[in-house]
Amino acid sequence: MEAAGCERPAIFGVSEGGPMSMLYAATHPDRVSSLVLFGAFARILEAPDFAAGMPEDALERWGEMMKRDWGGAVGVDLWAPSVSGDAEFERWWARLLRSGSSPSGAISLMDLYREIDVRRVLSAIAVPTLILQRRGDRIARVGQGRCLAEAIPGAKYVELEGDDHLPIAGDQDALLDEVEEFLVGSRQGSEPERALATVLFTDIVGSTERATALGDRAWRELLERHDATVRRQLDLYRGREVKTMGDGFLATFDGPARAIRCARALQEEVARLGLEVRAGIHTGEVELIGDDVGGMAVNIGARIGALAGSGEVLVSSTVRELVVGSGLEFADRGVKTLKGAPGEWRLFAVSSAD
Repeated sequence: MEAAGCERPAIFGVSEGGPMSMLYAATHPDRVSSLVLFGAFARILEAPDFAAGMPEDALERWGEMMKRDWGGAVGVDLWAPSVSGDAEFERWWARLLRSGSSPSGAISLMDLYREIDVRRVLSAIAVPTLILQRRGDRIARVGQGRCLAEAIPGAKYVELEGDDHLPIAGDQDALLDEVEEFLVGSRQGSEPERALATVLFTDIVGSTERATALGDRAWRELLERHDATVRRQLDLYRGREVKTMGDGFLATFDGPARAIRCARALQEEVARLGLEVRAGIHTGEVELIGDDVGGMAVNIGARIGALAGSGEVLVSSTVRELVVGSGLEFADRGVKTLKGAPGEWRLFAVSSAD
């Protein structure tokens, strides 16, 4: 801390870093502004006077697992169950472990865990303390956090939903909100990431009846050909597939004219398969949710798509105004009320793509 120029920082102790943080806060209260503990413990093993600890044979099993599985994603199902099975995370986790220690070093660390016991210093902690504990944590179980809260004078205790022991897994926003409120007195709240985009919804007309007439196997094969056709057109017109919805697609574009031309082109292509597709298009700000999109603009696009007729590309007045001068022509379809969207919306059908 001295080398880094830290005069009186807040200390954040995670897991086995918690005991060191507690000991430091108790010993040097003049050097610590506040203490935050996450998934921490004063003692890891159970004892006659400490029922919150884990049985020694459980720690032994951890050690055997380390010896057996080292080199891979050891214990990810215990430390971060919410991302267990996520190939990218598991590769990162395995690399982190290999970079941090050898197999024998990891076993030595597990043996040192047995010696940890800072229960006697807890009552001497006089700095503001926040204890965060996930209810389903399998490493530092919920009783550990509750024991800390009872022993540290004036500590604030918060149980969070989830079962990840790692703070970088699970609901990180909930964790950071609590830390932010504790340290600065308020929660700023995170604004969702937003971007301007044109959303295109497509839907096969009469898909249920067609599926019934063809039978499951033939319909599945036809649907696969439809999907491949739509994806080719999305690639040609630089659209991004967001997701499929049974017999339709949601895609985004960086411009409305390109979305319209893509919709017309894919309608012509799937017609060769004996299918008719309707499409709805709207341009507005969308919320970026990982690879998905959401928000009012997406809702409006979906409602417009549902109102489109067979073989029709239906667009909002916003789209029509944005493509003035593009050579596209439209037929007025009147004013509509869209469920979940404010006000009334004038819709237009694309009558020419030239």
